[in-house]
Parts: sequence; C-alpha cells; structure tokens
Amino acid sequence: IEIYSLHVDCKVTSRFAHTVITSKIANRANESREVTFEVELPKTAFITNFSMSIDGKVYPGIIKEKASAQKEYDTAISRGQSAGLVKITGRKLEQFHVSVSIAATSKVTFELMYEELLKRQLGKFELLIKVRPKQLVKHFQIDVHIFEPQGIRFLETDSTFMTNELTEALTKVHNETKAHILFKPTVDQQKINPELNQTLLNGDFVVRYDVKRVATAGDIQIVNGYFVHYFAPQEMSAFPKNVIFVIDRSGSMAGRKMEQTRAALLKILQDLHPEDHFSFITFNSKVVEWKSSLLQATAENVASATGFMRTLSASGGTDINRALLTAVSLLDKTEKLPERSVSMIILLTDGQPTSGESNVEVIQENIQKAINGKYALFCLGFGFDVSYKFLEKMALSNGGIARRIYENSDAALQLQGFYQEVATPTLMKIEMQYPENAVERLTKTNFKLFFEGSELIVSGKISNELDLLPVEIKAQSHASDLTLKEEANVREKEQVFQNRSYIFGNFIERLWAYLTIQQLLEKSISAQEEDQKALEAQALELSLQYSFVTPLTSMVVTKPTGQKQTELVNKPTEAG
Repeated sequence: IEIYSLHVDCKVTSRFAHTVITSKIANRANESREVTFEVELPKTAFITNFSMSIDGKVYPGIIKEKASAQKEYDTAISRGQSAGLVKITGRKLEQFHVSVSIAATSKVTFELMYEELLKRQLGKFELLIKVRPKQLVKHFQIDVHIFEPQGIRFLETDSTFMTNELTEALTKVHNETKAHILFKPTVDQQKINPELNQTLLNGDFVVRYDVKRVATAGDIQIVNGYFVHYFAPQEMSAFPKNVIFVIDRSGSMAGRKMEQTRAALLKILQDLHPEDHFSFITFNSKVVEWKSSLLQATAENVASATGFMRTLSASGGTDINRALLTAVSLLDKTEKLPERSVSMIILLTDGQPTSGESNVEVIQENIQKAINGKYALFCLGFGFDVSYKFLEKMALSNGGIARRIYENSDAALQLQGFYQEVATPTLMKIEMQYPENAVERLTKTNFKLFFEGSELIVSGKISNELDLLPVEIKAQSHASDLTLKEEANVREKEQVFQNRSYIFGNFIERLWAYLTIQQLLEKSISAQEEDQKALEAQALELSLQYSFVTPLTSMVVTKPTGQKQTELVNKPTEAG
C-alpha cells in the first residue's frame, strides 16, 4: 500500500482556517487490500466534507442529524459493529479514521475538509497541523496561505520533527497582509537516514502569528453582507485581582499530581502583582482556610504562602460543595479590596464530589446562588476521573471556563499556562453595540471580562443597504468607564476581499455560523432543560445548513458494494 501523494492545503483568511487534506493511495499488490486514511485534526475544528474516489467513482460523506443518521446506521448494521470514526487523541487533537478495501492495482483518493476559527491566546494565533504519514511519500506538501487585512505583525513556524535537511524544504514568504508557507520535502529529506526507508515526518507542524492593531475600537471586516468585528485593545493597565485558589488534597491527588500542583502554584505565587489579593483553600472531606481573609500579594505574604504550599499533603475524600461555598464567603467578607478589581475563584480537582453534598445538580445550584454573578469561577479538572461535564457547567454558569489538565510530565506547565491566560484582566463589563435596525443574527455582544492576549469577536448580518456601520463599545477599565466608537465604510470594507483568488467564498458567513454554533452549544451546557432543547435545535439547523459535523450531526460515509456499507462520523466532546 503506497501513499504516493499527500497534500495539506490550508487557507487562513482573517483567522478563519479552511483546511483540505488530500491523500492518494495505490494498492501495488496483486490482490485486494484494506487501505486506511487516518488524520488528526484540532478539536476546535468542524469537519465539513469528506469523500473517497475509487477508480473514478466518488463516495461522498453526507451530513445528517445525529439521531436520524444513527437510526439509518443501526438498520444497515444490525450486526452491532461499532463505527467510531473520530476519537479524541490528546489535549488538542481528535483523530479521523476510515478504511476501505480496494482491488489489486487500484487507487483511491481521500479528501477531508475542516474549518475552524483560530483563537488568540497569550498574544498569538496558532494553526496546528498534525503530520504522520507513517511512510515515505513521493509527493508530500503542506501549503499554508494566510491573508490578514489588518496586517501581519509577526509570523513563525515551529515543528516537533524538523532537522537541518528538512528546514531546507521549508519556505516562508510574507508581505504586509499575506503570507505563504510551503513545506515540500523530497523522499530523501524525509528519511531518518539514507539507508532506512523510515520517515522523520511524525509530529506537529505549527504556524503562529499575530496581526497589527491600530483602531482603538477594534477592526471590522465585511463580505457579502456579513461582518466580523475583532476587538483586542492593547497596552491597558490590568485590574488588580482578588483570587482564591481552591485546591483538592483528597487521597487521589497524592504523589505526582500534588507535586505538580505545588510546583505550578509556587510559580503562580511569584507571578502575582503586588496590588493583587489572594488566598488558598484546601479541601478533602475537611475544608481548610489558609487565612481568614484575602491578603495583599506583598513579598512577605507570598513567602508565607510558599511555606504553606510546601506542607500540602493529600488524603481523604472530596467535598467540592463546601470548599467552593467557603471561597465565596471569604470573598464576600474580606474588606478593603480595591474598588475596581476582578474577583475570581480557581478550583483544581481530580475527582467526583464524594464527601458532604455529592449531588452535582445541587452543588451547581448552591454555587450559582452564592456567587450570584459577583465573581468568576474557573474549574480545572485534573485527569480523567473528574466529571468534566459537571465542572464545565459550573464554570460556564458563573462567568468562567473549564479546562482539562492532562496527567503528563508537563501538567505544572499546563496549570501555569492556564493561569497566564487569566492573569491580566484589562476590561470588564464589555458591551459591543450596533445599530438595531441595521444588523441582525448577532453573536454574543456582552462579555464579562477581557484578558490581555485574547480577543473578543462579534459577527452578524448587515440587514439593509447600509453605507456606514457604526459601532460603539462600552467597558470599564481600571482607570475609568470607556466608550469607544468606530465607523466602518461598508463598500470599502467589501473591497478588501474582492479579487482575492484564494479566499473561499462566503467565509465571513461561515465564520458567523461556526461562532454561532459554538456559542449555542456552550450556552446549552448551562441552560435549563427547555431552553437547552431550543438552543440545540438552532445549533442543529445551522450545522445542517452549513454542513458542519458538530456534536449534533453525523456524517454518513458510504462504501463500495460488498463492504461494511455505511459508517458514521461523529464529533466527540471533552465531556464525553
């Protein structure tokens, strides 16, 4: 079985990435063989298309509502074969896998297409392409085209498998707004050494970049009546933070997890700003407060906390409910906190609630009532014994996010990385306002917090023949209440994307659909049951209309006669 051509073609237009992977495989044997197409793609992406062409006949994948696809599939296969064509393979990736039997000397072409909106984290966008052909490939090529009308501020590539020889196969060119990255190693360059037919290409190929920002009220881009508005203000002073770390020290945290948590917290303590206030609560079946109120992050208090951290040991059960309620009341009763400041609770746990209140619905209700919109709750789930669904719902209901921490050697770095993302809040209560009669189908426009290094995005449809799109952003900064205004000339903005041969059609409309689906699904996690159904119905309708494989749709893959006829492509979620 020879993969004689493998192309990864990626176009990023204004953060929206459209990737097509084409693999051409020949069966050089004189009998029929099973051929496998296996690709890893980012979890944040939605598959939009897949097809197989065998001897000139095309077998397309068709996207349907999950329930009806499942029904068809069950009827087709009453023999109970499972067809999980996509599974999560790591912290950033999921794997797409399909096999088909092809005749002697036949060829097959697989084509997979997926799309995602690149998310700015810690000051950069990251495009991740996983490379693992498992054999030498005669025609191997990765092509990345980037077009950012705001201008490209910096661009770098990074890879886990590069050698000096392979670097020669990599070219990068970029001007003010466009970049092209080409990686095209010859068969000899792909070899681990000249004698062995083994490939070096195994790992991540990453492109990182950021854009230039001039306008204070962000940047607006318009294509075919849809707009996207990016807002990432720079050089603003940070709000002081009041942060309580709620740390699980139940028995299952003993050993390496506790060491890694300690290492991360020691580093985070060093990163606190002098005007921040902080405290620790540790819990197993008992809840222990390090101090009876939050303390300012002076050198002396940080040193004292460091001493406390070093004594942490793990044993016993898990009373998440009482630990979080204690954290909320600690924030409620601490006096003399800076007037303009951001309060947050960061929970780290590796298990289910086993002590005290153990009903997750009751816990969620208790916490939401206690926090009552005053503080943001971030939930970090360590490993795979946590109920991620529970943590995610609790965080999203209280203005925060959840994140899984993988039990690897770099867990301490994952914890620090998460903290860095939320370490510098520079705006709060952000409202992005657009003229009511001129825009419709808006994505989320109100945001609780803006963190340095991230980006807020709003997208929508311009409803009538508008010449100017005025926007107004209201927010609170550390110093004052802000109002920022901007006006976009619709015709001029549309012009930017004209005559660009490599821009894929209505990309802002697809970006809008992608973002809307993501937000509907996220909202449905913390919604009441009847609202949940309505939100999911909306997300399903858009998933089908724009052909995205989301947690609500499936792609039905049909194969040549005589083989396991249909298989389903489903999107896995972090909550499983």
